[in-house]
Amino acid sequence: METTMKALTPPMGWNSWNRFLDVNHRADFEATTEEAVLEQARALVDSGLAAAGYQYVVMDDCYQSFRRDYRGRLVGHPHRFKSGIKYLADEIHSLGLKFGLYAVPGTQTCAQQYFDYHGLDLGSLNHERDDAQAFAEWGVDYLKYDWCRAHINDGLSAPEAFKKMADELAAVAPHIVYSISEYGLFESHLWAPEFANLWRTTDDLLPHWNSVMRTLDQQVELHPYSKPGHWNDPDMLQIGNGTLTKAENRSHMFLWAILNAPLMAGNDLTRMSDEVLDLLKHPGVIAIDQDWGGSQGRLVHDLDGVQIWQKPMSTGGVAGVLLNRNDSVEHFDLLAKYSEFDSVVDVWSGESIDGASVGLDAHDSIMFTAK
Repeated sequence: METTMKALTPPMGWNSWNRFLDVNHRADFEATTEEAVLEQARALVDSGLAAAGYQYVVMDDCYQSFRRDYRGRLVGHPHRFKSGIKYLADEIHSLGLKFGLYAVPGTQTCAQQYFDYHGLDLGSLNHERDDAQAFAEWGVDYLKYDWCRAHINDGLSAPEAFKKMADELAAVAPHIVYSISEYGLFESHLWAPEFANLWRTTDDLLPHWNSVMRTLDQQVELHPYSKPGHWNDPDMLQIGNGTLTKAENRSHMFLWAILNAPLMAGNDLTRMSDEVLDLLKHPGVIAIDQDWGGSQGRLVHDLDGVQIWQKPMSTGGVAGVLLNRNDSVEHFDLLAKYSEFDSVVDVWSGESIDGASVGLDAHDSIMFTAK
């Protein structure tokens, strides 16, 4: 199945899931509304993030009515999405953006399970053709297809279930970017490239440092499976959320960029600080993530809590992230490590790195290029 004509660089955009959570980090049904999603879409444009490459507005779980319509199709909640899903897609398209939607291969969405809304027919199991047709008619550009324990709830096989929807999309909406999420439970990097554009490699990323590092560690062996049209997905960005500090936000962004990760913001775009905005839309960082060569970064140095993740660039030379995982300041002689190159440049500042030793605060990093 041909998937390489889509997502030739890692998709960029905003997803509603991390934004609309309650205090227990569970999906908040009531917060997910037509106007709330449109408010974020407008902010994506007004903030300059859309111009920087963030093009998809992906509405995750909690938009659905608690029953399908008379044709067996998904519909938006009648009070929170009064105008319907097609209206929302049209409004997002009118802003020059693309529209993404969420569905599941089993019988239950993730939020259904949180709130014990069992017996509701919201999953795509036995509705794959109906749902694919609806996505096409609504103008969906991106589908996030989320596992949600379908092996436990429904006895499904992940490769078969995900491919079934891929086949239906190929028949009626081949333009849709297909993103699957099975949390790395079934080694999706080995089979998903046949029919998916991106696949989750880990469980949900949470907005704290330990989760960022745990997720990073799960990417070490995955670089051979990433290429244009097919991307490893270490989950949506948590920049600007939770307890992440300025240094930790910076490391999170730099590392996801060096991994060629999809960049799906998940913060409140209407209330973000200038610090968060500047990080999300830094042109040098985005250029490394979006490099057309599509070679994912790999771990090339790991000693005493200091790591270097590095990738070749299509324009020549390499890009890298020097990361301090420790809780105290560390120093590292970056120029000695890259002595065969003529210049080493700090991507964030655009300035050459000339000193013999680079100092990094706790949990901080430097993104650099060497040519």
